[in-house]
Amino acid sequence: MKKISCLTINKRIQKKASGFVRRCEEDYRLQIETVADSIAESRGAKPIILLAGPSGSGKTTTALRLEEYLDQAGMEAHTISMDNYFLPLDEATAERCEDGSIDFESPSRLDLELLDKHMKMLSNCEEIEIPTFDFTRQDRGTEVRKLKRKENELVIFEGIHALNPSVMGVHADIANGIYVSVRTRLETKSGVLLHPSHLRLMRRLIRDKLFRGREAVATMEMFASVERGEDKYIMPYKHNSQYSINTFMAYEPSAYKRYLLDDLRRVRDTGYSFDQLDLMIEILEYLEPVDIELVPGTSLVREFVGGSELTY
Repeated sequence: MKKISCLTINKRIQKKASGFVRRCEEDYRLQIETVADSIAESRGAKPIILLAGPSGSGKTTTALRLEEYLDQAGMEAHTISMDNYFLPLDEATAERCEDGSIDFESPSRLDLELLDKHMKMLSNCEEIEIPTFDFTRQDRGTEVRKLKRKENELVIFEGIHALNPSVMGVHADIANGIYVSVRTRLETKSGVLLHPSHLRLMRRLIRDKLFRGREAVATMEMFASVERGEDKYIMPYKHNSQYSINTFMAYEPSAYKRYLLDDLRRVRDTGYSFDQLDLMIEILEYLEPVDIELVPGTSLVREFVGGSELTY
């Protein structure tokens, strides 16, 4: 696990913020291109790409950037969100957590039979009809999207359970796996480390506020359940991937400062107790801000703060 100190980040921002942002973005781009080039070599035998990672890891942006690079290299690619394959919620039969609540993180929420069928059909260049899912109603949508893969084209399935044995294990002969997540810890000036999961939480807090109308405390209260699901359903299977991408951007917490610091201070002022809340505040208070205008339109950071040139 890598680490970088907040002191180092401040020095780089103070020296030249725009250059620092460019270098971080370049490192991320090179990871994607290296993985894409390797996967392209086996696209005849393995036309399916299974891309997984925990919540807030930047799966969607990584999948779209991977698709974009493959397209530009003359190897047409298509991205499918595995969220489309959720089953309608049946409270009577839904899997439950230890406290009796519905386990929304379980892979049993997926229509694994249909997913399996579609992956096999795509590998054989047969046309499929991709379903849609309405999260508001927790039910299938009425629209479908048709897709037929041509020879030498690639299809990226993106979702938290893409590397789960119930998915990857069935398709290892036709698929390559990619695991994406934050793999770098932030080190405070006193030497304390912020766990990568809490940087992903920062991303979620901003996205939930800006695009889902969710208050910070509500997102924090969900965090324990999300972490439980990650520990049970995602982390044990990351070794099933052939490739990994670290989605950490060293400048990103500085870019998040304007969106998040005041919210976290207000949460603290209410007396709400949350693990590493004070540490997140300490880091954001210490870091020099980065002007959001310096963040490129295709950046992974844009997935959380908005203004992306990519279509999500």
